[in-house]
Amino acid sequence: MPEYRRARTPGATFFFTVNTHLRQTFLIDADVRSALREGIERVRVTMPFQIDAWVLLPDHLHCLWTLPEGDGDFSTRWRIIKTAVTQRCGPRLNQHELLSKRRAAKNQSSLWQQRFWEHQIRDDEDFARHVDYMHWNPVKLSHVLRVADWLYSSVHRYLRRGLLPANWAGVGVDHREPKLFGE
Repeated sequence: MPEYRRARTPGATFFFTVNTHLRQTFLIDADVRSALREGIERVRVTMPFQIDAWVLLPDHLHCLWTLPEGDGDFSTRWRIIKTAVTQRCGPRLNQHELLSKRRAAKNQSSLWQQRFWEHQIRDDEDFARHVDYMHWNPVKLSHVLRVADWLYSSVHRYLRRGLLPANWAGVGVDHREPKLFGE
């Protein structure tokens, strides 16, 4: 079994990608969104963290979290959040025929990919690139033509607070893709 090395720097900011099992498209369903929100609220009671940016897509999500000083445990937070969604929405969404024999033997659900991807943010430029990537993702994946048309994104908060210009990446008339990850 491979050993997964995770950056666990206390108080750091992390970018995450979390996928559904076999890229099933249920994450923007109302009950799943509600369960995600409840799971996050439940975790934040005992293990607080700041959500810096978020985009929810049908089969995956991206987010940026900043953990409190002295705390680098994002894995437990994700386990609790994913479990909350599975407990609430599993009866409707769980599809045992999608499970491998190994996953079935471990009594796992068919909702989530087992692991998630994380990246520790290095500096302000890295942070900005990841925010841009998340907010642009619904356009890149052809879910919408304009960033602001995607309802399940923190881009709306960024625009309200003036953290992004009003015409950022197709919000207005400019449909050019923003520069991402050193392109």
